[in-house]
Amino acid sequence: MVIAPAAVAKTITQAKSLANGESTMWHGWKIAAVPMYNIHHNQPSGQPFHDKGRGNGYVLSYGGKNFYFAGDTEGTPEMRALKNIDVAFIPMNLPYTMTPAEAADAVKAFHPKVAIPYHYKGQDINQFKAALAGTGIEVRLLESYPS
Repeated sequence: MVIAPAAVAKTITQAKSLANGESTMWHGWKIAAVPMYNIHHNQPSGQPFHDKGRGNGYVLSYGGKNFYFAGDTEGTPEMRALKNIDVAFIPMNLPYTMTPAEAADAVKAFHPKVAIPYHYKGQDINQFKAALAGTGIEVRLLESYPS
């Protein structure tokens, strides 16, 4: 099953559409759609790379654990308001998402147990890790772009 925002679901046969704030169940997993969008990092025209309401991040919950996949987003109020996140996958790929410092600031607001940067090509993820040192948030750096 493909679960996606309406903009994607309309292009895929048998996809289930979820709007921001909606949730569904799939084989014991709760899947909640969280808004993902740009606030400050926009195209030269001023148009956001990602409009509010068009795309989703997701919180997947199973077995008492909550996994947050942010999608292409900045540190939105909806992200900052998340609670009880065990593992958060956070993007930091300019100009589409956030800088490592902006990503760390957003993560501090909702304080997941573990934060994993992804979609970070061209960014120094060690800056993200350093900015979260001493917060109690474990940062795991994975090699997303093998040589």
